[in-house]
Amino acid sequence: MQLDHSFTVPANPDDAWKLFLDLGRVAPCMPGAVLDTLDGDSFTGRVKVKVGAVQMSYRGEGTVSRDGSARSMHLDVSGSETRGAGTASATVTATLTADPVGTRVRVRTDLDITGRPAQFGRGIMTEVGDRIVQQFATRLEELLRDSGGSASVTATTGVVGSSGRLSPEPEAVDLGAAALPMLLRKAAVPTAAVLVAVVVIQRLRRRSRR
Repeated sequence: MQLDHSFTVPANPDDAWKLFLDLGRVAPCMPGAVLDTLDGDSFTGRVKVKVGAVQMSYRGEGTVSRDGSARSMHLDVSGSETRGAGTASATVTATLTADPVGTRVRVRTDLDITGRPAQFGRGIMTEVGDRIVQQFATRLEELLRDSGGSASVTATTGVVGSSGRLSPEPEAVDLGAAALPMLLRKAAVPTAAVLVAVVVIQRLRRRSRR
């Protein structure tokens, strides 16, 4: 499925683009994700999500390419559940343009997912994506604020430390909480239909007893 999102950050396009060049600084802003290794344009990482009491962890890899003249970044990522048969792959294109409040970031995601999260339809996945993008944008704003509104590029290679230990476990992003409003809206019509059917059946039974 294809998902489209956008958000703004309070920085001019040049400074925002410099920040996006530094994947090692931007990746931790993504809820539920950690970056384990970064070697040139290739990286590995983990994502943890939960739906209610069920948690799912994914381990994956990807590559990134950039077009400086268009301020556009393209990511190809793929991964699989560490305990399960589910898989996920996505191509993500982020484009930065000037905006009255700073920089607008438009993100287009072509997502292919199997396993338990695949039960969510496009509407719920869009709702979940909106919540995650909002959290991502908030963390980017905090990062820009901490750096004084500018971003310098630092060479980040090998996020895994010299000891060979992975980064800390990511904090699971709760897809259930994000999807709940949409699930309730989807359930409202069937629930109302069931209630109407129950009322009709009860009335018919009362009439038959007379």
